[in-house]
Amino acid sequence: MRHIIFASAAAAVLTLGTVAVAIAQPAGYTGPSNTGKAAQGAYSGPADAPLMTVKQLLETGRDDQIARLQGRIISFEGNERYIFEDATGRMTVEIDAEDFPTGQTINAEHRVELVGELDKGLRKTEFEVDRVTLLP
Repeated sequence: MRHIIFASAAAAVLTLGTVAVAIAQPAGYTGPSNTGKAAQGAYSGPADAPLMTVKQLLETGRDDQIARLQGRIISFEGNERYIFEDATGRMTVEIDAEDFPTGQTINAEHRVELVGELDKGLRKTEFEVDRVTLLP
């Protein structure tokens, strides 16, 4: 009898553990990468940030400037760093897992809009993303 109770309890723990893992890993970016990264959603309403191209942002952008970019996330470089591309060029963007839309999988073929701010330093320039929106 003890074996049956123990086996039932062990099965329940394994089932709960599996559910917890499934909940902890919502959909996110699934394109090319060195490692996988889970994500969950964020604000998806209108933004006052100006729509810019990668070229415009890199050439004329100021440190801490808020902007919107539209294009594709073409690869995951690790440590929350991705390569973003539009028709004018490519740049490194930093995206926290929680800034991806909840329940939507994004890969290198999807067009997205990124809202965030430019981090322009002496050694590196990247775009720190506050929100990722999947475009139709």
